[in-house]
Amino acid sequence: MLSNDITESLVEQVKEAIRVRSPLVIEGGGSKGFYGYPQPIDLQRLHMIGHQGVIDYSPDELVIHVRAGTALSEVNQLLEDNSQMLAFEPPDFGGIATMGGVIASALSGPRRPYAGSVRDFVLGVTLITGQAEVLSFGGQVMKNVAGYDVSRLVTGALGTLGVILDVSLKVLPAPELELTRTIPVARHGFQALLQSMNRNIPISAAAHENGELRFRVSGSETAVKAALKELEAEEAENSYWDQLNNLELFVNARQLWRVSVAPGSSSLLEEAALVDWGGGLRWVVEPEVSPRAVLACEGHATLMKYDSLDSGLDIFHPLIEPVAGIHRRLKQQFDPERIFNPGRMYREF
Repeated sequence: MLSNDITESLVEQVKEAIRVRSPLVIEGGGSKGFYGYPQPIDLQRLHMIGHQGVIDYSPDELVIHVRAGTALSEVNQLLEDNSQMLAFEPPDFGGIATMGGVIASALSGPRRPYAGSVRDFVLGVTLITGQAEVLSFGGQVMKNVAGYDVSRLVTGALGTLGVILDVSLKVLPAPELELTRTIPVARHGFQALLQSMNRNIPISAAAHENGELRFRVSGSETAVKAALKELEAEEAENSYWDQLNNLELFVNARQLWRVSVAPGSSSLLEEAALVDWGGGLRWVVEPEVSPRAVLACEGHATLMKYDSLDSGLDIFHPLIEPVAGIHRRLKQQFDPERIFNPGRMYREF
């Protein structure tokens, strides 16, 4: 794995952008260019792909510290070689995703309700702020995180608060065995079935699509085989979860909405093309459901895919005013000149 620290060059580019008040588009592998509001093609790019390498990895401590431009695929391979994993299962979108993009987007995969979200595993970050300062937040162990937790604040901020230079993450041991099975069940009854199964089966992913509950069981070989021994279920491929995670199951959708809700919610339950996270995530395609109906749901909706963007259509669920005010103040504090990914997350900041 290559190792290259270009912090000084990145800081100089940020200083120049501040001096001339020219916004920057922070870009790693470019795998998530579809996510969030599109950035004007004439804006200068701050390329992170050259800032790469593992700074520190302690398998015994379950901690890895990497630069933002490091490929997610390389980190996954390193962890796999040590029988470990990123438990939140981030998508790699064709193998070009970088660790900076993993943190900035905070997208978690099918394992999320059973292992935790991206934020749950971030221990610390180093940032270039909107004042061109290099600051470190958090630490390499959970107990060192105290007070205003900036490391989790920038997780999911889509680069609007600063340039992520490096990140420390908690990792977990990889399961010895994973198997996927399916059981036919109606949409309205799959969660009750899943709850009854959860008592005895170490489930690590569960989704409902086309009248079938598809679930993955993870753990020691003995535990997995024992859990499935008495269960009447059909075998299925583990590759399904990668296809779901990387949006490959929705290639024909004109509009694709990702709606996070309370698992027991009835909102968009029957209308969703696929329900993930054991009920907590609904994938909704248009024209089956209108954007207005999606944004009126009781959860949090994100437009993940679209042919064209109506000027009046929100990509991220609209913020209520007290929350929007917090976002504005954070943007002003971290990026007063508004040079980092302006309008990427919400049009006004």
